[in-house]
Amino acid sequence: MREVVETGIPPTKSPLEWAVSADGVLYTALIATKPDGSLDAGDITAQTTRTLDNLRQVVDAAGGTMADVNQVLIYLTDAADAPAMNAVYRTYFDQPFPNRATVVISALLAPGAIIEIVAYAHIGKSG
Repeated sequence: MREVVETGIPPTKSPLEWAVSADGVLYTALIATKPDGSLDAGDITAQTTRTLDNLRQVVDAAGGTMADVNQVLIYLTDAADAPAMNAVYRTYFDQPFPNRATVVISALLAPGAIIEIVAYAHIGKSG
C-alpha cells in the first residue's frame, strides 16, 4: 500500500505527492523548490544543490540516509550543464554511487526549472 511521506516541502497545485513509500521503497521526483514553495531559478549549480538538498530532506523524512538511494534519474534541459551538475552530485553521494541515468530534454513543466531528479531508495525491510 502506498503511503505519503511528509517531506516538509510545500505542496504543489499538481495532483502529486513529493514522496511516497511502499514495501520499504521510497519513490520521489524533485525540482529546486525552496522552503517557501518558490523555484530556485539560479544556474545549474544552484538548482542541483537545492534539488539534492530536497532529496536529502525527503530521504531523512522517510527514515533513511542518502546511502539508501539506489537509483537516480536526472533530467537536464541543457547537456552543457552535465559537468557542473556532476560536480555537485558527487558531494551528496559516496562510492559506490547509485545507479543513474541522465537524460537531456527540451523543457520541464515548471517554468525556470532546468533539472529534475527522480530517485528510488530502499529504506527498511519490506513487508
